[in-house]
Amino acid sequence: MSEKKPKEENEEIINPIDPDKIAENPHNLPYAHTVSGVEIKPIDKGKVKGRSVKAMYKQTDMQLDQIRKQIELLAQQAQGIKDRVTISEQIYNAEMNFEPLIGFTYHLYERSSGDQYVLSMVGPREWGPNPPYRFIATVELLSDHTWEILEKADEA
Repeated sequence: MSEKKPKEENEEIINPIDPDKIAENPHNLPYAHTVSGVEIKPIDKGKVKGRSVKAMYKQTDMQLDQIRKQIELLAQQAQGIKDRVTISEQIYNAEMNFEPLIGFTYHLYERSSGDQYVLSMVGPREWGPNPPYRFIATVELLSDHTWEILEKADEA
């Protein structure tokens, strides 16, 4: 059996490595402190910023495109309401020999003189080859007494 040597209390440990090549806190070093340590590469800050800016522009462009589409839809809806008001004014100033009923389809025409409108139950294809009036629109009376435009004349 081997005998254990008693340790001396004042024995000093001497490190055989040069003290200039030893780090007191190797975990705080910005690089690997051993040959088998993980490779630590510095961050290319310009590349990181470039990718971030590119992603930011892509995201904001998508959001702006979405807002643009919403604005276009609102503009179309506003134009549709404006057209309904214009047609409604023309119809309420038109000559009509009947009381229009809600939910029914009617046809708006303009007399050849160009200053008077006529509301009719006769469609533009029902007149034959020589209609007596110029077709403006096919409309339906809505419950709020405005007119929905179902078909509009080609204004060419």
